[in-house]
Parts: sequence; C-alpha cells; structure tokens
Amino acid sequence: MRFRSLLYVPASSDRFIAKAHERGADAIILDLEDSVAPAEKEAARARLTEAVASVGRNGAVVFVRINSEPELQMPDAEAACRAGAFGLYVAKTRSLSRLHLLAYHLQTLERQLGREQTWFVPLIEDAAAVLDARSFAGCQRVLALAAGGEDLAASMGAEPLPDVLRLPKLMVHMAAKAEGKLSFGTLTTVADYGDLEALDAAAQEARRHGFDGASCVHPSAVAILNAAFSPSPERLDWARRVIEAAEIAGSAGKGAISLDGKMIDAPVVARARALLSQ
Repeated sequence: MRFRSLLYVPASSDRFIAKAHERGADAIILDLEDSVAPAEKEAARARLTEAVASVGRNGAVVFVRINSEPELQMPDAEAACRAGAFGLYVAKTRSLSRLHLLAYHLQTLERQLGREQTWFVPLIEDAAAVLDARSFAGCQRVLALAAGGEDLAASMGAEPLPDVLRLPKLMVHMAAKAEGKLSFGTLTTVADYGDLEALDAAAQEARRHGFDGASCVHPSAVAILNAAFSPSPERLDWARRVIEAAEIAGSAGKGAISLDGKMIDAPVVARARALLSQ
C-alpha cells in the first residue's frame, strides 16, 4: 500500500467528491475540518457513507479528517468508521489520552460492524504537540504522523517560512521513524499550491529525508507527488546492482564491498532493499 499522494477533498462539496476518484491520488482525505463551514459540518458528516464509496472507487485509500472539538470529534470518528474509511486524520492532536479514548470508543463499534481497525494519522499542529510527537507515534493505531505548517507556525507566533518549519517538521518526522511509523509531509507549507516547481523541489527534498508521501489540496499536485515519492529508474537500477553485489560478496564470505567507487556495507544494502520494496 503506497501513500505518495494524499489529496484533501472537502466532505461538503459534491462537485469535488464526484471527481476525486479520477485524480490519481494514492489516498483521499475527506475533510470535515477546516474546509467545511461550521453550518455544513453535520450535513457533511451525514453524507460520509456515500462520499467514502465515491472517492475510493478507483482504489484510493480513504481517510477522513475529523474535527478537534470534543463535541464534533467523536461523532465524526464514529461516522467515518461506519462509512468504511480506512483511517482518520486527527486534527490538532494534543493528547495521547484523547487518541486512546478514540481507539477505545471505535474498538466496540468495529466489533459490532465486523470491520478491521481504523487507523490514525495524528496531525501535529502546535509547539507542545511537536514535543510530544513520539508518544503519539507509539499509539498502536497510529499509521503515520504529519505536521500542519500553517497552524504550527501560528502556535509559535511565527511565519510559515521554510526555515521556520524545517526544525519542527523534522522533529515530527524523526518521532514517527523512531516508532517505525510512516511520515507524511514536506519541510515547507502546502498553502501555495499554485507553485508547482516549488512543490516538486519540496517533495524531492522530503523524499531524500525519508518522508513516505505528502498531502496536497489541489489535484495538480498529485502527479508531482507521485513522481517525487516513487523510485526513479536510475535509483532502482542502483538498488538492484547493490543487492546483486552483496549476494555475490556474501557467497564469497566477504563483508563490505565496493561498487561504483563507494563502499557498500549493511546499511547501504538495507537502503537498497527498502527502495526495491517500494
């Protein structure tokens, strides 16, 4: 299962929902939070069953971004679970106990529905949550972590500039990887979705740092993210040659070897295997 591109779609927009399955995204995030007006949130939630089926009909994995307010969060989570969503984007995650409460509540519902567990992607959107990110990643239901650039910068009284977001986003990324979880995002903000050249550069940078994919708010970004987070033919060729060289060396009882003038040892072989597994 790949998560190179995760496209946000307002759960209140029939027009966007109708075309979401045509966009080529690995995952669709049906949004009940920021992109839905307060007066429309209940109606959007009520339509989740039809929306989840619609956006996922070409094979995209479907998440639902739920609201952070307690009076909205649990009903959102329950509706997403009943609708068959693969997972929840948990907006403005601030508390591990809240994640556990969500998990406990959904566990009973999932048994009643006879469905597999609903996965969580905590959205880290303030400074305190950045410092607690590893504890969130340790939650059994957490599939990945993601950091929200605009809200994160606002929580620090800062501007969402690349040099401002870089450190906290890398901290969230390392927290995810420390617990063996996926990491979604770039080291910039996705607000300026019209600058596709900058998006490509940001996605390429994120891939080099080990991010697994990134979200986007406009369909024009999907192809860029899919390409950036896919191994290039050159990288795949390198990985195959590394594995072949390592197997030959292993048969000869050798440890570290040389390929293209560079040392090939166990960490390099592991990186090559991970590349091929994609």
